[in-house]
Amino acid sequence: MKSNDAVNTSISTIKYKLTAMSFLQFFVWGAWLTTIGTYCTVGKGWTFGQFGAIFSTLALSSILMPSIIGIIADKWMRAERLYGILHLSYGLMMLLIPNIATLQELFPTLLTGEEYEILYWIVFGGMLAYMPTISLSNSVSYRILKMNSLNVQTDFPKIRVWGTIGFIAAMWLTNLSGSKANANQFYIAAIGAILLGVYAFTLPACQPQGKTNEKKSLASMLGLDAFKLFANYQMALFFVFSVLLGAALQLSNMYGDAYLSSFPKGTLVEKYSTIIYSISQVSETIFILTIPFFLKRFGIKNVMLFALVAWVLRYGFFAYGSADFGVFLIVMSCIVYGMAFDFFLISGSMFVEANTDSSIRSSAQGLFIMMTNGIGAYIGTVASSALIGAYYILPDGSTNWHGAWLLFAGYSLVVAILFFVLFKEKKTATA
Repeated sequence: MKSNDAVNTSISTIKYKLTAMSFLQFFVWGAWLTTIGTYCTVGKGWTFGQFGAIFSTLALSSILMPSIIGIIADKWMRAERLYGILHLSYGLMMLLIPNIATLQELFPTLLTGEEYEILYWIVFGGMLAYMPTISLSNSVSYRILKMNSLNVQTDFPKIRVWGTIGFIAAMWLTNLSGSKANANQFYIAAIGAILLGVYAFTLPACQPQGKTNEKKSLASMLGLDAFKLFANYQMALFFVFSVLLGAALQLSNMYGDAYLSSFPKGTLVEKYSTIIYSISQVSETIFILTIPFFLKRFGIKNVMLFALVAWVLRYGFFAYGSADFGVFLIVMSCIVYGMAFDFFLISGSMFVEANTDSSIRSSAQGLFIMMTNGIGAYIGTVASSALIGAYYILPDGSTNWHGAWLLFAGYSLVVAILFFVLFKEKKTATA
């Protein structure tokens, strides 16, 4: 038998491995997610419609891929290997973005469109690889923690918090290196993704969990069992609100840095917009660690309700961010973001884990991401781009951010009220 010291060392090693994976998982996204709007609208001078089309690839990829990848991980392929292959593919696509002009020279008859059109397809390809890794990283972490007799609800938040730290580190690197309006941000993402892709092959084996010695229906063989969760009222309602929240989430990612960059040239907010915006992620690191306490004290419904109310405050504070107390309100908006993000996205992932059978958990996590980062995000991206373009662009070409943020705050308030009235909590959901 192993000594206690040996067991403790093994457990510590497992936690360190998962922590490193979590850090890189979001580092490779944070390098450009909040600054691609600045890159497109400020660096390239493209319209909100063109930028919105490019950003919508995140949502389209989240509709198409997470459930499919979850099915593969549940049924046919070791999850950590699949995870590594996806990140290597994502890294290669990110390397192409700064080299679009070279690609056009090499393939003049193939790449005949405008630069933003080519960027659209490259980002789309990268997102087809990256977006399913968000849910897959959760599934891999949960699987490895359970294999080592660790507690998901207490141990996972301490690991996941390093993903947010990785996101912050990438944002700071992008801002301080002067890359927020140029394509160097994609080099940062590419290098991190390739490192993570290689590293994934050193993780413990996560064998497919689907049973193979029983007669199955066609739906089961195709891995569509997770969609049966819609037959359960509580789960169906949870996924509906995941869509509604996903729409609100993308508004923050799309326009946050562009909004702060619109402040007068040379001001603290404009110059260090990405660093100031990263206060949101610092707040995430704090609120992630409070999730076990809040779940135990208030239950899953109230925790998710807190998140929806926090979204109202997030956008409400932004709406008045250019007034006399503008910087203070921007900081307050960034602080409440931690609760807004973590208390639904992270708690929601744990809710899915606790309420699904082990044979479909990767598929169910993929379905959750499809609802939030997929269908919801696509609706939010398309609708917000159209609304801002139609109603909030002023005659001088500037954006009426005050009105836009108030609209988003009102939307979040309606969603919060509906959730409070309709969602019924099962007391066993967080056990």
